This record gives sequence, C-alpha cells and structure tokens, in this order.
Amino acid sequence: MSDRARIVFLGSDAIALPMLEWLIAEGSAWAEVVAVFTQPDRPTGRGQKVAPNAIKQWGERRGLPVLQPDKLTESTQAELAALRPDLALVMAYGHILREAFIATPRLGTVNLHASILPEFRGASPIQTAIATGRRETGVALMRIVRQLDAGPVAEVERVSIDPLDTAVEVEGKLAAACVPLLQRTLPALVQGRLEFNPQEDARATFCRRLVKADGVVDFADTAALVAARINGLFPWPGCAIEIAGQSVKLGLADALPASDNHVVPGTVLGADSEGLQVAAADGVVRLRRLQRPGGRMLPAEEFLRGFAVPAGTILPSQPMPPLVAAAPFRR
Repeated sequence: MSDRARIVFLGSDAIALPMLEWLIAEGSAWAEVVAVFTQPDRPTGRGQKVAPNAIKQWGERRGLPVLQPDKLTESTQAELAALRPDLALVMAYGHILREAFIATPRLGTVNLHASILPEFRGASPIQTAIATGRRETGVALMRIVRQLDAGPVAEVERVSIDPLDTAVEVEGKLAAACVPLLQRTLPALVQGRLEFNPQEDARATFCRRLVKADGVVDFADTAALVAARINGLFPWPGCAIEIAGQSVKLGLADALPASDNHVVPGTVLGADSEGLQVAAADGVVRLRRLQRPGGRMLPAEEFLRGFAVPAGTILPSQPMPPLVAAAPFRR
C-alpha cells in the first residue's frame, strides 16, 4: 500500500468542487482521489438538454475514472472494490448507500453533510436552515450509517447566515467551509485515528426534498419568517405570489418593523428604493427582487417601473407547508 490513502469520491453537486480542488492540491500529501461516482447525466436548464453535472466534468478534466450508476447494485459494489479504496468520501451524491457498499473501503465511508448535526438531517438542510430563520449553519464530517444522517460526527465547520443570504450565498459559504474542515481532519482520518462522537438523537430534526408547491407565501405569518422563506427557497423551488393575475417570482426579501399593527396582512404599503413593502402579521416584508413571467429577476425599483403595484393592493396568501419535523418525513 502507498503512503497516501486512496479516496473514491461520491457526489453530484458543485458544492463539493472547492474541497475536491483542495484534495488534489494540498490534500494530496495525505490522499489520492482515484475515482469519482456521480449521478447519470440528466436534462437540465430551460432547454432540458441532457448534460453532465459539475462533478463529472471535474473528474473528466482530471483524467479520473467516472462511474455513473443509476442504481447501486452488487455489480457497482464490485466496481468500487476493484478500485482498492482506503476511504470513500461522500457529499451530495443523491443515492442511498447499501451497508455492504459503505463497508467496502478499508477505512469506511464518511460524509460531508451541510448542517450542524443532529439538526436538519435529510435532503434540504441548506434551504431549510435559511427558511426557518437560523443565523448559523455548517458542514459536519460524519460516518455514514443506514439511518438517515445519524452517524457519529468528527467535527463541524460553522458559517453565518446573514439576513440577505439566499441559498446561493449560503451554499457558497458551505462549499468553502469544507476546505478548513478537511484541513483539520484529513491527516487523522486517513491514519485511522480520527475520533467520531455519537449524535444526540433526542435533539434531531429532519428536513425533506423540496417541491414546487413549497414556494408559497403566507403574509399572515411573521415578517421575519416570510422573508427567510423567500430567501431560503431561492433559486429552487422559488417563492411566487399572484399580482394582477400574474405569477410573480420573489428572489430576495428582508423584514422591517411595522409602523401600524392593524393593517391586513398582505396589504401593499408602498415602496422605497430597496423594495416593495407588504404588511405581515407583526411587521413588514420588503420584497427586494421580483420577476414577472418571461422576464428577468430584477431589483424591486427596476421591476416596479414596468409593473405597477399600487399601495393598498392586497396580495393573496397561502399556508406555507412545513419544512422541518421531529421525525423523518414520509415519502
């Protein structure tokens, strides 16, 4: 066996790219990435053209073997074993791993999960953290077990969630946070001496895969929660409201205190240079970026030049489906 650990990476999302770049540069003193497993090519974008994801493109540029199984079968496990991996490293892969697959690498299989576990186990931890008003999240390095994101955790790298952060900004922060997390842990990990500690299962919360129906707004809720929901669900699935019979997408919002607490939630109060102000249960939601059908996402001031929304207009509300629960969501 060489002095460096042989790592197989499993992932399908660009969030892992900074960490992968670090692994093949500074991290190469301890480990060598020998192959990549990622999702099959899928239709993407407005034209729905079949295209490789960012991880496949990265692996091919680096001249690495890229495997794209649609399902993880015994044959797939045999392909993994043939690579003689010391360690499997997973982030945003999109497949549930079988126990035999998890156990194939000599040092096991570890995952970079985008939350401060045991909070937000599940499929949408980044969006859910923002949409529920958290001001901090992070990346946890954990061992994979069969239970959903329940494995023991070695370390966490924390990042802030600022009031005007959407899922785009927070994902960028978390992508960058993977690098210092691995800088601290990789040497001990590949030497088999990194300590992993059990999660506090009693504190666990769960999030789920998001769907288009989640992108609704209820102005009868608090201003802070409505703004957080809009920001957390941008760009996918994206929140929208009906204005003058058109579905208008919302790209960014913040919350302001109310000057009058007796206004009907959903009432348009006016606009300033930063956004369109709408009454909520306890304050004001300022809609800062909007997009009309067929148009571009625009700053509110520019949007309102071509799409008038008079003060006094009452915007419709819909109950916002829950995004987090104390037990896994049923599929």
